This record gives sequence, structure tokens and C-alpha cells, in this order.
Amino acid sequence: MSNYHPLSIEFVKGSGAWLIDVHGDRYLDALSGIAVCGLGHAHTAVHMAIADQASKLIHTSNLYSIPLQEKLAEKLVHHSGMEKVFFGNSGAEANEAAIKLARLYASNKKINDPIIVVMEKAFHGRTMATLSATGSAKVHRGFDPLVEGFKHIPYNDIDALHALTNEDLHIVAVMVEPILGEGGIVIPDANYLKSIRMFCDQHDCLMIVDEVQTGMCRTGKWFAFQHEDVVPDVMTLAKALGNGVPIGACLARGEAASLFQPGDHGSTFGGNPLASRAALAVIKVLEDDELAKRAESLGNQLIGGLKLALKDVQGIKEIRGVGLMLGIQLVEDAPDLVELALKEKILINVTAGNVIRLLPVLVMTDSEAELIIAKLSSLLKAYLD
Repeated sequence: MSNYHPLSIEFVKGSGAWLIDVHGDRYLDALSGIAVCGLGHAHTAVHMAIADQASKLIHTSNLYSIPLQEKLAEKLVHHSGMEKVFFGNSGAEANEAAIKLARLYASNKKINDPIIVVMEKAFHGRTMATLSATGSAKVHRGFDPLVEGFKHIPYNDIDALHALTNEDLHIVAVMVEPILGEGGIVIPDANYLKSIRMFCDQHDCLMIVDEVQTGMCRTGKWFAFQHEDVVPDVMTLAKALGNGVPIGACLARGEAASLFQPGDHGSTFGGNPLASRAALAVIKVLEDDELAKRAESLGNQLIGGLKLALKDVQGIKEIRGVGLMLGIQLVEDAPDLVELALKEKILINVTAGNVIRLLPVLVMTDSEAELIIAKLSSLLKAYLD
């Protein structure tokens, strides 16, 4: 089906920060499969774990105990401060589980018309519930009637959240990305998440943090909410958790952790032995190589280098980022920039029309970071001249 507009290039293998096409040409990957391949391509520890597990057992189902899944849950709980985990196969499924937790939370409180507060320009997935939660008219278009029970407010506007208390709404959860990803790498004000945490505590509702794009050390912490020293009630993960092997996770603590009972939710493939083994390999590398710290230092290198190289270039509104989640916002839309970058052998993405989104691999070298700076600055100087 015509869901996509793929670029006319075919990659056949990769290594670290590089992809190689059918002609043998090398491309510097500054997108990492949209924040998926955090450890780069063909990482030795990950591919060895997958191959070894595939030779033993790929799948049983959640009708039986899966020790690898339990070990993975323990690791995620340890690093996040959460208590329990549900495993699915994607970010959308993780967010779908979080939405169902909020509905169960409301049901237990005898609330028949629950509202989950969500943000404009946010992105949570493309299932019917998650696209309804997503704050994008473009994503909604053609899929009416949407799932009810969501209230959209401006991102990074705590006053708008508090203003909802003047309306006749039964708010049971606030769902938020710590940094808007698809929405344009929008970084909120300091203490934004902390203010949401305080609101949820005050009004007895769940704080749901979507870490699908920000999680697994990308921003310089294991999870982006940790920059503000808060802990949500529910957190969702996917993307980099399996470094390319499909796996998603919905983590919860407190009352939210005990809401799901047998029969309430499930997944045939979620957390199967192969996916769990891959994710465990990813976590071990992140731990052993201290890649959260590495993401922070590489991010600082990229931000500083790009700002210096592009300081006199007209047409650039802002260069911003946290760790290895960076955005270069242009004054005008740049619909053809991705293809122009491809000709220069660098992979980037443009989101929100005018924001160059950079999500490089966490294992790139300093020299590869400098190459990203050189390639992008040269491209933008020519493009905006």
C-alpha cells in the first residue's frame, strides 16, 4: 500500500554510524532509523545475542513464564524507578496500554466520562486511540470519528493545564512527551514536567510520560524525565529499546502498576524471548559503556560546532537540543532538504516542515560528529545562500 514515499536508495548493510547501499556507497547516518538504532548498525553484542537466541528459542507466548522478559523488566524498573512493566511491540502499543491504564484508573474511581489531557503537536502513534491522543490535524485527517476522552492543550503551557480546572472535566491523566519529537524537537521550559507532576498529585490523576523517542539514554539520561528529578506514574518506551528488534514497553508504579489484571490487556509477541534478549543486550551496552554520559558530551559537541559553523548563515532560526536529540529550525520550510542531504551522503530528517531533526547513533566517534557538523553546515550554507 502507498503508506510511504521512500527515497530511491536501498541499504544492504551497516556498521556503527554508517549505512552502505547496493552500490557500495557509504552514508553517514544522523537519524539512526528515527531514534531506533541507538547503538548503531550491526552492533556486535546485539547481533550475537539475537543469533544465539534464535538458535535456541524465538517465541513461546505469554501463556508461559519467560525468564528473559522478567530479567528485562527488572532492568527497566531499576533504571527508571518504576515498579512493573507490560511489553508490546511498538511505541503505539506502549501508548495504547498507557491509555487503557488511564481508563481503568477512571473506572475504579467510578468516573464514566474520563479525560486524558494531551498536548498540541504531540505524537503518540497511529492506532485509533493513539492518533486521537496525537495533537496533529494532519494525522487525524480522514479518520473521524476519533476516540473520545482527550483534551488537547498547548505544549509547554502550564497555565493552560491549570485553566482546565475551571471546566467541568473529569481529568484522570496528563500525557506528555518530555521533548516533542515529531513536533519539531521542542524543548519545554525548565520545571515543566515538575509542574505537571505537582498538578497530577494535586488533582489525583496519572502522569503519563511518552519516552518512546527520548528514552534509552538519548538525551544524556536513561530517560528524559530524569532531567527534572521527577517520576511519572506511567512511562512508555520503544524505538531504541531493541536497537531495531520490535519491542515496546509500558511501565507503571503505584496504583497504576496494579490496574491490569488477567484478561484486561495482552500481546501475542510482546516481550518474547528474542525481543527480550535483544533488549537485554542493548541495556548491557548502555550500562557498560556509560552511553548516557557519552550522549550528553556528543550532543554538546554537535550543538557547539553547528552554532559556530552556522552563526552567520541567514535563514536559521534556532539550533537546539538535549543530548543526541537535536533540531535546526529554519525560517522557511525545506521540503527538498532530505534529498539534497542524501546526495551529500548524510541521512537526516525534516519534521514540522522546517526543523532538521538529528538523532545520531550514541556510539559515533568524535570525528564522525565533526563530519556531521561539516556536512550539514556546508549543505545549509549552499541551500540558504
